[in-house]
Order: sequence, then structure tokens, then C-alpha cells
Amino acid sequence: MSARSVAIVTGASSGIGMATAMALAKRRYVVVLAARRRRRLEEVASRCGALGGQGEVVVTDVAEAG
Repeated sequence: MSARSVAIVTGASSGIGMATAMALAKRRYVVVLAARRRRRLEEVASRCGALGGQGEVVVTDVAEAG
């Protein structure tokens, strides 16, 4: 069993966050995708899988405490 690198990307549903997630997926990372919009995150997770990585969706707002 080989270990895969894991990265957490906030703001992963669009823009720089999504681009970062895609770049990591191309390098076969497991990418924890964090943002507020579930549907967009699920789309990004699917794209990560198509690129050879793995996307795990976490719906969250990092601007809110607790």
C-alpha cells in the first residue's frame, strides 16, 4: 500500500483555490476541497478524479468561527 500526499485547499470551488486543487490533483494528491458551495465542490472533486487525484468535499465557511 503506497501513501498518497494530502493537501487542504480553501476556496476550492472557484478561482485560485480551484486552480490549486487541479494542479495538486494532476500530481495525484488527495485534495480536501473546502468552500461554501457544495455543488461546485462536487464538480471540482469530479475533475480532480479525472486528473488522477482524489477530491474530498468539505462544505465550510472559513470566515466563521466555530
